[in-house]
Amino acid sequence: MRLALGCEDFEELAARVQALVKPEMPTSLMDKMRKLPELAKLASFPPKTVRSGICQEVVHEGDDADLARLPIIKCWPDDGGKYITLGNILTKDPETGDINVGMYRVQLFEPRMCAMHCHIHHDGARNIRMYKKRGERMPVAIAFGGESVMPYAASCPLPPNVSELLLAGFLNGRGIEMVPCKTIDMQVPANSEIIIEGYIDPDEEYITEGPFGDHTGVYSLPGQYPKYHVTAVTHRRQPVYPTTIVGFPPQEDYYLGKATERIFLPLLKMIVPDVIDYHLPMFGAFHNFAFIKIRKEYALQARRVIHAIWGAGQMALTKFIIVVDEHVNVHDEQDVLFHVGLNVDPRRDIVLSDGPLDILDHAAPHEGAGSKMGIDATEKIKGEGPVREWAKEVRMPDEILQLIDRRWSEYGL
Repeated sequence: MRLALGCEDFEELAARVQALVKPEMPTSLMDKMRKLPELAKLASFPPKTVRSGICQEVVHEGDDADLARLPIIKCWPDDGGKYITLGNILTKDPETGDINVGMYRVQLFEPRMCAMHCHIHHDGARNIRMYKKRGERMPVAIAFGGESVMPYAASCPLPPNVSELLLAGFLNGRGIEMVPCKTIDMQVPANSEIIIEGYIDPDEEYITEGPFGDHTGVYSLPGQYPKYHVTAVTHRRQPVYPTTIVGFPPQEDYYLGKATERIFLPLLKMIVPDVIDYHLPMFGAFHNFAFIKIRKEYALQARRVIHAIWGAGQMALTKFIIVVDEHVNVHDEQDVLFHVGLNVDPRRDIVLSDGPLDILDHAAPHEGAGSKMGIDATEKIKGEGPVREWAKEVRMPDEILQLIDRRWSEYGL
């Protein structure tokens, strides 16, 4: 992941995101001069339209656009069929023309017909609803490969109206080059290995898609999803077909998620300023658990943070949120659970709420909707219900630890 994103560690990219979210304003002429290169760099982030790209060195249209030529794989024994799993799915807002890039699985049914699994909460599904309202077919392109930042940008839980192509350009250090498709009104990354062009007719009867061995560690249940009709396949000469396998964590997608956790911390802090750090544990499969660290300053602050996170983009789908104090290491799951046991009275410190959940959560009583739990594992203060005298944790003071560090060699140990 570090190689794909061109960084030594994720904190390096988080610092760049922080600079965009909360830039330091120049205070003098010299400061403004120093900022000019950054401003010029910002101007290069948007995608750029070019006349041609390597993704169209070879063009197959009509009946010649046969997906059976691609080495599409069946990932797990009980999967419903063969699946495209690492394609960047490009759709377009019919009103603004803005291109959205998502990463949805696509099940192959016929050489030129697939089912596109697009969750109701995602922008691709919103675009389908908009085209249906207009009574129009929706152009859809699937792009494979290209700039190594593209699959990551496609999988990011970006805030509304923030372009994945802009993020990809930011991570790439220059705008993504885009080329017009051959058979549909869409632009695609020019440096892609392979492009599939086609359309979804929102008024067409949906098809049963699935099951599929998913990142949740179980087979996601079959469901009704739109048919995707292929109109063309273009590719570079001797293309490489990318794919990935998800399943019981950790698989490759887990490390995509961990990159997002680190890189998007500045954005979460912007939305919920109380947050110091957070951790999405592997056993939570992205949406089941979030550990949140805050600097507690007033009564019921943890409750405010819980509700704020349930309103923050795709973190709204988090089923269990645990909030701890600033001295707790949220990346040490034993430390977090220790403080749940230490500080929580279930009747006083647990918040239950109803709301949207991940579509893949089969435990939810309704598809994509159910109950959620927030746990306030912070030390309790006056105003937070019945609170007795709070016990002090057994910890060695920092000044003693520092003294030991300085004199360690003297002790002969």
